[in-house]
Amino acid sequence: MPYIEVSVFEEELTQQQKEVLIQKITNAVTDTTSEKLNDVTWVVIKEVASGSWGVGGNALGLEDIKKLVASD
Repeated sequence: MPYIEVSVFEEELTQQQKEVLIQKITNAVTDTTSEKLNDVTWVVIKEVASGSWGVGGNALGLEDIKKLVASD
């Protein structure tokens, strides 16, 4: 039984985005392995409080991520 955990900031994704992400991750697992795993693939989205995530010694928040995405 595959178990995939995805961490995102609280309020980073809408409910619809979470549902799409879960479906796409499940599809990636079954496309790569076996369609038989579809019903037993677990995807858990954990939401992390803004500022409780760090990279390179720096705490990051949701606003930091929004700035990174906007700069594309």
